[in-house]
Amino acid sequence: MLTSETIHPDRNDKREERAVVHRIGRVARWELAEEGVRLYGEKANLSLTFLADGAVRIRLFFGVAPDLATTPAVLPQTKAGAVSLEETAREYRAVAAGGVAVAVDRERGIFSVFRANGETLLAGVDLFWDRDRSATLTAGMDENSHFYGLGEKTGFLDKKGERYEMWNSDVYEPHVPDISALYQSIPLLIHFRSGGTGAAYGVFLDDPGRAAFDMRTSPDRYAIQSENGNLDLYVLEGPTLKDVVKRYAGLTGKPPMPPRWAIGYQQSRYSYMNEEEVLGIARTMREKRIPCDVIYLDIHYMDEYRVFTWDPERFPDPKGMMRQLKEMGFRVVPIVDPGVKQDPKYPVYVEGVREGYFCKKLEGETFIGNVWPGPSAFTDYTDERAAKWWGDLHQFYIDHGIEGIWNDMNEPSVFNTASKTMDVDVVHANGGRPKTHGEWHNLYGMLMSKATYEGMARGLGGERPFVLTRAGYAGIQRYAAVWTGDNRSYWEHLAMSIPMVLNLGLSGVAFAGPDIGGFSHHASGELVARWTQAGALFPFCRNHSAIDTPHQEPWVYGERVEAICREYLGLRYRLMPYLYSLFYEATSTGLPIVRPLLLEYPEDANVANLCDQFLLGRDLLAAPILRPGTTARSVYLPEGVWLDFWTGERLEGGRFVLAQAPLEVMPLYVRAGAILPEQPLRQHAEEAVEGPTTLRVYAGGEGSFRLFEDDGRTFGYESGRYRLREFAWTEADGERTLSASVVHDGYEGGASELRIAVGNLDREPSSVQLSGAEESGARHYDAAKKVLTVSVRGAGGEFRLSLQEQGLR
Repeated sequence: MLTSETIHPDRNDKREERAVVHRIGRVARWELAEEGVRLYGEKANLSLTFLADGAVRIRLFFGVAPDLATTPAVLPQTKAGAVSLEETAREYRAVAAGGVAVAVDRERGIFSVFRANGETLLAGVDLFWDRDRSATLTAGMDENSHFYGLGEKTGFLDKKGERYEMWNSDVYEPHVPDISALYQSIPLLIHFRSGGTGAAYGVFLDDPGRAAFDMRTSPDRYAIQSENGNLDLYVLEGPTLKDVVKRYAGLTGKPPMPPRWAIGYQQSRYSYMNEEEVLGIARTMREKRIPCDVIYLDIHYMDEYRVFTWDPERFPDPKGMMRQLKEMGFRVVPIVDPGVKQDPKYPVYVEGVREGYFCKKLEGETFIGNVWPGPSAFTDYTDERAAKWWGDLHQFYIDHGIEGIWNDMNEPSVFNTASKTMDVDVVHANGGRPKTHGEWHNLYGMLMSKATYEGMARGLGGERPFVLTRAGYAGIQRYAAVWTGDNRSYWEHLAMSIPMVLNLGLSGVAFAGPDIGGFSHHASGELVARWTQAGALFPFCRNHSAIDTPHQEPWVYGERVEAICREYLGLRYRLMPYLYSLFYEATSTGLPIVRPLLLEYPEDANVANLCDQFLLGRDLLAAPILRPGTTARSVYLPEGVWLDFWTGERLEGGRFVLAQAPLEVMPLYVRAGAILPEQPLRQHAEEAVEGPTTLRVYAGGEGSFRLFEDDGRTFGYESGRYRLREFAWTEADGERTLSASVVHDGYEGGASELRIAVGNLDREPSSVQLSGAEESGARHYDAAKKVLTVSVRGAGGEFRLSLQEQGLR
């Protein structure tokens, strides 16, 4: 029987109507407003806010006034100085003093963005939306265009020719190039033009709902789409890639200094099942002299997967276990998921319901979704009361001696829904400005980590916490390190981990890395050896494996693989002063720790999409082996002189070289002129080991390095309790000089004795002069290694070491 539903108007074919798009149209007027400039068009309007640090916010809005509230990703910003308005028959132009300019076509509403010098950033930007208010921006690209950023996307470094979605997703299936969305959504696109000026700019879309970046569909235009119509754009001028990255850090924040132990090697498994297994892993690490700082606890440590509990049978004495681990120099990082088991006898659930801390539907019903504990509620982290409650619950872990937390499943992942996440009609309180989950989805993981970090910081009484997260949004770097999720023990995933970490770094997330060895599938000893070689130089360094796979601890694969892992993890610990100082640079500037060669050599066309190599800082170049059975590979060395890290061989850059790489060797090179600080080998970051810091100077070029020192534990560095020294190496007129200066000295600790080892010297210098400090012990020149060693006492301040030699090359 037919009913009136048969003639419901929505049953008619409306495809043509839905295909109709709308544009701003003719701009009738403009005006100065509190935020900057407003332009009113026939069908929509634009708000322009010029920021002090070379950026402009462009907001599409409907109605009389724009909603200028930002998401929690964006920090408070200082507006630029005076804005001047220029009007011609064709366009309106707004120019910020010393900043960027925006020109809007009066007839069509199309706009362009320029630098103060008139150079074009975005030209002919078209904005349009459909009947459902899904909004799209398109801008020009050409054959010289390259695209970077977008966080942890699959594929190669350069994202040209690809399309990606921003929708945090739990993806356990293999991470392959055509998976467009993973756990992190960082909607920053960096457009770089090779050739000519090599200029760059960034576009950040501050929209935590579903969005897409399309550099594939059109040959000459890229598109940015917001499903919710929330086109809130920040255009960041360069002109260099580094400038864009720094400006983005100014917009969304820089990472805090982690505790030094969190930079050490970390061992994990889903799961170490009980106290005996955890303590056994720790003892074996120490017996085998494999440096390690952290052991993880996955979901089996909990009582039926209830967060903030211990399984009483598997972990009957957690405090006693913690004491034993700390005596061996280990920290424990337990997993904490957002799902709170629905259980009327579970105090966390009861309190959350009673106080209204959980996410709800509009009608007031608590959202319940299935995850590891079964039916579970989810904290609404947009509610400040709920977020503080959640953070303070972590006192449970602090009381057990825990200083780090692992946030997982926080996309959020939900098992019993078609979308595999929270229903999009869940309403978040958002401080009195309610948002649906469809609008705010990508913020959930970031706000969980924020609540966790802040709660741990409150409870630790001045000690720095460590938080690791799977899901995040722009600004996540302020609260957590990121690992790239459930990868697999595939050689292809080892290769893909490099561009993923590189683009995370360009997207503000400096503290990042993959699961070494791969989480799922079955790793071979060769793969674990090669992945450990690369992973030992990533900012986040953790080996992790799944419950249905063989164990992946370094000793599982026999003595040869164990020795390789020991050697490269030992290298990480010896380079800890270098790595720790790079973390400080990231904290200060927002620049990544691990870098694509493009960041340092933007004019070199060979590195625009080079992502099977990477730089640690500016001076150390790693070229991992990414295929099984491979004992040699081609390595590209940029311009300048490079030295083989292992042999000292001198190589001219600007070319490809063939590197020999038996299983024990990962090709590694140092830029001539580099200064690498190195410490004696430790078994964990806080182990007291006798011996001075060594400054390894690589002659044959010029360079500098800033060495950061503090207590490695507290927030004292924020109030000036640190030492920052700059070392510079120069070569001119037969004289080579290492000079040391003090940039800041507010730290009483640390050693004032340095061992200076100058390498790549063909002969012993004819004269060695030291001023500002004293030599301690005899200097030594090793003719076989071409290294001069000078020990210096009283090197905490300024000093100068000069080497003179006839016939310098």
